[in-house]
Amino acid sequence: MIETAMTIENLTLNISQEVHVKASLAVTFDALLEQIGPANSTPEGRPLPMKIEPWPGGRWYRDLGDNNGHLWGHVQAIKRPTLLEFTGPLFASYPFSSNVQYRLTEVDGGTMIAFRHMAFGFIQEDHKGGVNKGWAWMLERTRNAAEAR
Repeated sequence: MIETAMTIENLTLNISQEVHVKASLAVTFDALLEQIGPANSTPEGRPLPMKIEPWPGGRWYRDLGDNNGHLWGHVQAIKRPTLLEFTGPLFASYPFSSNVQYRLTEVDGGTMIAFRHMAFGFIQEDHKGGVNKGWAWMLERTRNAAEAR
């Protein structure tokens, strides 16, 4: 087994993405809750059954049925329709802590979603490679759902 030296660079993750949505703040926020919750899926199109309790301290978790699942995080802050923030391990079953923020602002012609995922801890290389793609997919699905309403 090859060991990697633990440096601040390989113990941190910092992702920022933005998407312009041609829909109101309220419609976009509702679409976001739907896409990170019951309508969630992987970029490959596989359903990812998630539940979100949209209140401070509420859980965000993968629901596998029959009281089985995986806690992704807790709602750290929610200010409808401009902020949704989580803290927790997300997809990781190893020492890893994340802060995920969706900040929505009204802009000419709709809403701008500014997304940020910052994390610290052991991060598997295959997960590092997939998170940008996964978050971009989630934002695109949110945009499509909001604009279709």
